Amino acid sequence: MDAAMLKYVLVGGGVAGGYAAREFVKLGVDPGELAIFSKEAVAPYERPALSKAYLFPESPARLPGFHTCVGSGGERQAPEWYADNGIDLHLNSEIAKADTKSKTITTAAGKTFEYGSLLIATGSTFINLADFKTPGADAGGIHYLREVNDADNLVREMKDIKGGEAVVVGGGYIGVELAACLALNSIRVTMVFPDPHFMPRLFTPEIASFYEGYYKGKGINIIKGTSVTAFEKDDQGNVTKVILGDGRSLSTNLVVVGIGAKPRLGPFKGQLEEEKGGFKVDASFRTSAQDVYAVGDVATFPMKMYGDRRRVEHVDHARKSAIQAVQVGSAIIQILILPRHTALSIIPSFHVSVT
Repeated sequence: MDAAMLKYVLVGGGVAGGYAAREFVKLGVDPGELAIFSKEAVAPYERPALSKAYLFPESPARLPGFHTCVGSGGERQAPEWYADNGIDLHLNSEIAKADTKSKTITTAAGKTFEYGSLLIATGSTFINLADFKTPGADAGGIHYLREVNDADNLVREMKDIKGGEAVVVGGGYIGVELAACLALNSIRVTMVFPDPHFMPRLFTPEIASFYEGYYKGKGINIIKGTSVTAFEKDDQGNVTKVILGDGRSLSTNLVVVGIGAKPRLGPFKGQLEEEKGGFKVDASFRTSAQDVYAVGDVATFPMKMYGDRRRVEHVDHARKSAIQAVQVGSAIIQILILPRHTALSIIPSFHVSVT
């Protein structure tokens, strides 16, 4: 059976996917020209809500309230928005195979599609302690947070252990936010991380000291300068203790791990040039393959202010890189179909640089 032909394909249903879709609509994409493939079961949403208001004990955020693009003050793009704009939204559709030479993608269900232009916005996934072969890392009650189903699982368990104890592994953005939310849910929290203070890549020791003092004032215990080496579990396979590198052990009902993320390169790995863990792109977010773009967490792009290429894991970058890739990609396509003299006259207006 021949592969179905799609003019534009967007792989990834996170923040970048939602903002890219909005930009396509702004630029006048025709119904049926754009298809989005997402491994998640819900339309693109503002992922930062999951570690904040989604976990609040009172008046928590819930979908459809934080679909993109409300995080930047834009319209809320619920599932019907995609249908109304003629966008084919394929949910629960992870891409299992890809061939950038034949310009095809194949879903885990075995459906193959041919594309004209491809935008990769697959984002990141969490770093799992099991990756380091940490003993007991497969115990029940150990949570990671990346997608809405992860947040749902955490919410259910927080309700079950109200008044109990939790250990947060990690002192970065996610660890700090999750510790606060657990405490709001009447759970006794201990934070554990190897760094000398909160968020060392962003906070000075003085700023970190202020926030650590505030957290301690809210009853959160903070253990710095050591790591988790193992977990103990009960006969049902649920976590009961966290073993630290300094020899201490912490009794717990729940563990939440936030120790970083890694880009989700998926089936495109090995087909595109890579640098610093992501796909190497130019200032227009074009990869080494023809008609293939990469944005957000998976893109390693040139930054003039530093004079090198960097990969950035931040929601603002996900939004802006998606918008820029669609704008430039659409401009290039329009140039290619215009008469030669017209195309040459407008090419300078599409010069874009990333700072």
